[in-house]
Order: sequence, then C-alpha cells, then structure tokens
Amino acid sequence: MSEKQQVSSSYWLDTAPDGRHPALSEDLDVDVAVIGGGIAGLCTAWELTRAGRSVAVLEAGRVAAGVTGHTTAKVTALHSLVYDKLRRTRGPDGARLYARSQSEAIERAAGIAAELGVDCDWETRDAYTYATDEGRTEELRAEARAAAEAGLPASFVTETGLPFPVAGAVRVTGQAQFHPRKYLLALAADLAGRGGRIFEDTTVLGLEEGEPCRLSTTTGATVRARDVVVATHYPIFDRALLFARLSPRRELVVAGTIPAERDPDGMFITPEEGTRSVRTAPHASAGRRLLIVTGEHFTPGTGDPRARFERLTSWATERFPDLEVTHRWATQDIDPTDTVPMVGPLHAGARHAYVATGFGGWGMSGGMMAGRLLAAQITGEECAWSALYDPRRVKPALREAPSFLKTQAKVAGHFVGDRLRPSPPVESLPPGEGAVVRAGGHRVAVYRDDDGALHAVSARCTHLGCLVDFNAAERAWECPCHGSRFDTDGKVIQGPATKPLERRDI
Repeated sequence: MSEKQQVSSSYWLDTAPDGRHPALSEDLDVDVAVIGGGIAGLCTAWELTRAGRSVAVLEAGRVAAGVTGHTTAKVTALHSLVYDKLRRTRGPDGARLYARSQSEAIERAAGIAAELGVDCDWETRDAYTYATDEGRTEELRAEARAAAEAGLPASFVTETGLPFPVAGAVRVTGQAQFHPRKYLLALAADLAGRGGRIFEDTTVLGLEEGEPCRLSTTTGATVRARDVVVATHYPIFDRALLFARLSPRRELVVAGTIPAERDPDGMFITPEEGTRSVRTAPHASAGRRLLIVTGEHFTPGTGDPRARFERLTSWATERFPDLEVTHRWATQDIDPTDTVPMVGPLHAGARHAYVATGFGGWGMSGGMMAGRLLAAQITGEECAWSALYDPRRVKPALREAPSFLKTQAKVAGHFVGDRLRPSPPVESLPPGEGAVVRAGGHRVAVYRDDDGALHAVSARCTHLGCLVDFNAAERAWECPCHGSRFDTDGKVIQGPATKPLERRDI
C-alpha cells in the first residue's frame, strides 16, 4: 500500500471533541460498575444513572474511541440477511422479538438525541440489503417476507439509488445514521452531570463476584459494586464458555467526499464480494457528502490487509468516480456462533455480573438495545426479549453446533499451526514491517520502524497464548484466535487481552 493509502485515524475521531476523563486513582464504591466505554457500556451506564443508580464507567483507553469510534454508524434493524434465518432457528416469535428490540432501541436513541439537543448528524434513511447476482433474488424475497412478518416496514425492490443496477434488494424504511462519537460524548456528559463517574486509562484485571463484587485495576485501585457489566466488545472474562462461541472479524473502511448530488440516499449492504457496505454522511465542505464504504472482512492476524485496502478502494472509486478518498481505517466485529448477540447474566450462576457481546457487526442498534435490556435486568424490570439474548442459552447453541465446531477448529489450527511457520531472518525485515522469528528458543515478534530500529516483544498473546501476526497496514500485532491487538511495543490496543506483550531482547 502506497504512502498515500496508509491507514489514517477514523473520520469520527477526527471530527469530534477530544475531552478526556481521569484514570481511577482511589478505591471506589458504586451501585454498578460498567467495564467498557463504547456504545453498549455508555448506553447501559446512562440508563442506570437515569434510574437513580450510582455508576462508574471504567475504560481501558478513551470512551467512544475503540470499536465504536471506528464503526460505519448505521442505526438499523435490517441486519443483512438475518430474519429468514431467525424465523427458522428461533421461530416467528423470536424473529419478531429481535425486530422489536432493535427498532425500539433506535426510537429510544432518536428520542435521547432530541431530548439532549445533541448535534450528532442524525438522519433518517432507508436501509437496503442488495445483490447484483440474479441467483440471489429468491433469497432476498424470502428475507423481505420474513422481515415484514417480524414487524419491520420491509419490502422487496429492484430499484435503488446506487449508481449501478441490482438484481434485487430488501428495503426497510425509516432507519437512521449518525455521528457515533458526537452522540456518545453527549451521553457521557449528561451521565456525568447526573453524578455518574467516568474513568479512562483504567484497565480492569480481575473480577471477584460477590456482595459486593470487587474489581481490580491496573491503577491499583479497587472498585466495589453491587452489580458489574462487562461491555468490552469481546469479554475479558470467560465464565460461560463465551470464548468458544465468539469469533473476531476485522473489516476495512474507506471514506471520502463526493458531490452531494451523487448521494445514493440510503444505507446499503451486500453479502457479495466479501461484503460491501455503503452510506453517506454530512460533510463540512459545501456541496459535498462523506461517502463511507466498508468490506473485505478477515480474521485478525491473517493475510495482508494492504491488498484488501487496494481492492476496497478500487471498488469504491470504480462505482463512485467522483470520490476523493480522505480516510482509511479498520474496525472489528464479534460474531456469535448462533446469530444472536449475548446480553444478560455473565454465566449460569451469576447474580450480579452481566455481559454484552457478539453484536455481529450491528453494534449501534445492538449496543443501544443492550443498554436498555441490562438496565431493566439490574433494576428488576421485566423485558420481553431477555430470553432471546440470554448468554446462558443452550438450545440455539446446540442447534448451530457446526458453527461452534468450525470456530473451535480454526482456533486450534492457529494455536498449533502458527507455531510451525517458517521463521524469516531478522536482517531481511524492511522498515515498516514485522515478523515472528525464533530467538533463544522462543517466538519473538519483531518490528523494524521507519528509522531502522528494531522493536521486539513476545509473540505469545497474553490472553490465552496463541501466536500473534503482523498487520502491516495498521502496524499492529494481532491474535487470530480471539482478536486481541497490540501496538509495535506490545501495548494492548484491543482486548480480550488486558496485559501487554512482554519485551524481548534479540
């Protein structure tokens, strides 16, 4: 990838205020501790603060700057091709509950934005799942019928605003898109104004469940809370075999401006070509809109993302010739083996510990839904879709056992096979590249910076011991087993790992 095409920061991070919160410096007692300051964590904390609970948010980095700060920020209940599958695996009632829970979450967010007067570029748009292959039209028709039966304003169409023909599409009207960081920073400000506490640069290391629960942190401070919510995208604690039911997926993003009259006027996604997702957003330049295109999903730590960025950029510029690319970044999604996110008690015996994970690329509506659901469970309210999202569910997981076994086979393959990879000589590493080499009987992750200096850390992921591999496009070490990511000096960028890679001398 050329210097012109190097990965930049996310557009959302570049165009929102950069307020900071302090790290936790002393022991703390609260009603609820929320681990993770993304959309699920902040929505949960906000709902609980509104319900009169004292709440602390503990974020390892910056709030609204991790996965949430790198999303495409579609707020829709149309999740590609999910309703026909849910109708078959969870029954019509399950599909209806899924649609209702997601739709009500969107309505709730729109109401909050209006109530707080948040300038977050909230726009109502129709959502489309489309295909260009005529052979997929029946699949799309079935999805449109299932989505409509689930209660969504869905229909099958053959015309869209895209600048190329489609064989067909599922259309759901009245969905939304927004600036996620602006929205969540306003939510965080309102939360703090109501007495909620937010701590950044505070990594949680341990959870001792009890009455109260106790959290240990990297700052040395302890948090005692009646209830704890683990909202770290990929859970940092595995007490219900969640790791065996979740699969990390990285996806690339290309963004830039187009003339406003070229706006396709909708939010679009196709499962074809390794997934392609398209939507626009307001832009400061007069007469122009921001075009956001995502796709090229892959397992972290596998393959060369640079070639994938080239393909995605080519796809975008071929279909939108007026596109002036300004940003390239990547995001990470967590797919559950049985389709539905896991939101609820952390494990079978949990009384005061909860989790929100497995949003499968639909974390905006999913995170908003999780906030309402977890707040209801913690405050003792009834929620009609608690059972649908319950992480302790067994029957759906057994029904989709092949996906479970495939996920585990892939992890086992990396755990064993990656240790058999040939080791390149360190001398062959050019600037900006990294590789796992053998040194002193150990696997060492070595990176050569642009000045030629070497940076060496242990190649063994601090989560469960898989070997990391180098992502040259983002200059990061990534674990293909569970998606942990580290910078070139071993610092944790993304969990479930909570400890850095150990430094090594070579």
